Amino acid sequence: MSAHQTPSPLFQWLGNQRNEAHRTSIDLTSSSPLAITQTEVDHLPPIFQIGNLTVRLGGFIDFSNIWRSSNMTSGPATAWNNFPYANSPNHGLSEERFSAQLTRFSTLLEANPTKAVRLQAYVEADFGGSGGTTNSVQINGYTPRLRQGYFTFTQKDWGFHLLMGQAWSLTTNYAKGVIPRQEQLPAVTDNNQIPGITFTRVPQIRIAKDWDKKYWLALSIEDPQATVGFSDALSSGGTLPAAYGRLSGPRVYYANSGGVLLNPNTQYSYNPAPDIVLKTAVDTSFGHYEVFGLARWFRGLVQPAGENHTHKSTQFGGGVGAGMTVPLGTDRLQLTGNVLAGQGVGRYGPSLIPDTTFDHNGNPSPVPEIMGSLGLVGHPARSVLLYTYGGVESAGRRTYLGADGLQHGYGATDLNLSGCDYEFGTCSAQTRTLASLTAGGWWHFLDGHYGSVMGGLQYTYIRKFAFKGNDGADHAVDPTTYGHTVYVTFRYYPFQQ
Repeated sequence: MSAHQTPSPLFQWLGNQRNEAHRTSIDLTSSSPLAITQTEVDHLPPIFQIGNLTVRLGGFIDFSNIWRSSNMTSGPATAWNNFPYANSPNHGLSEERFSAQLTRFSTLLEANPTKAVRLQAYVEADFGGSGGTTNSVQINGYTPRLRQGYFTFTQKDWGFHLLMGQAWSLTTNYAKGVIPRQEQLPAVTDNNQIPGITFTRVPQIRIAKDWDKKYWLALSIEDPQATVGFSDALSSGGTLPAAYGRLSGPRVYYANSGGVLLNPNTQYSYNPAPDIVLKTAVDTSFGHYEVFGLARWFRGLVQPAGENHTHKSTQFGGGVGAGMTVPLGTDRLQLTGNVLAGQGVGRYGPSLIPDTTFDHNGNPSPVPEIMGSLGLVGHPARSVLLYTYGGVESAGRRTYLGADGLQHGYGATDLNLSGCDYEFGTCSAQTRTLASLTAGGWWHFLDGHYGSVMGGLQYTYIRKFAFKGNDGADHAVDPTTYGHTVYVTFRYYPFQQ
């Protein structure tokens, strides 16, 4: 393990247990089941060496059995905001699916030109992608995808850290410092985490400074992207409903289909500037604590009604957040939590509530949102990890009054939502809040020089609340829906010995 990467209390405790198990030839694992979400590769011995470059291999083979109470036709990542209302036939249809897509491979390369300088390169991939011919009928040919790929430079005497490449966003909660592969990600199986967790995995440039590995300051410049929500069906190049007192609305452009080396079936937003994250953190005997600020910019191209020219419109968004990882009287039990509040921050939550909508002039209008989660992670026995998490994401309103007397934008409260409650009804409800409760555990039941095997069981309850509407008359309608997911998972870590 690198000298600057002191393990979290749970990792340290489990590492000591692992050493004892090997001394006494105990076969039950003592390695950390936290490795299911944080790479375990730093804690493994080098597989081989090329000159002065050491090579560590990590990863696992995954088999997951996924059950959902609503049919979402999804792999091992749940689109939390897509749980259907009662109008959809999928609401009453359960979904059963086997998957090996979460199988993951990672490689860590390290060189130390001097005692004070460390160079590392890390690559991580799984099979969460799909191609045009991918199907689950015969061969299940799901494609490899890049999860992380970055290099780091560390000057230990200066406490200086540099990262370039694709990695977890600096907004992600950390267990130790602000260095890569120390992210405090939930120990869940679902590849889309849980509502309320703050994260992205994006290309970025990050610089960080530590003082005695206790106080940390970091700045990250990250790849931007925005999602758009509107109460009416509105594609890029579409015309907004006219505002009150006007005869027609402006035309707005906000995205293009992917070009060379991007997905042609996906819309990419206009991005005037990268997202910027500034974070400070402190590690104490009472836990890890951090706060950060996030700055974002949103761009649209507006063609005013009746005019044959366009103009650019750029709006600012962002927010503030915090996180913590605290031992509760013992290294065997941790409390972890995070929160992010701001405008235009939907991209940073697993539910993907829209970042922005439009005002009556066609300008981007960032949607207010708050998200957060709280979890308990513990080891009642050497080979067992148990966890429970609660999470919530909630959006505010951004609307304007149209010439038709109706609200338009995101969070409209005068939509006719009567069809949300019966099958095949028309439902245009907009998500206000998602809340979830997750409980699960891992049993790391086999360990030795042949690798490690673990099994896991996880349950999640999700509840989705829409902005209020009406039934076409004067009666208020408040659509809600719910869902359940169950994962049964087995993983083999061939390099975790």
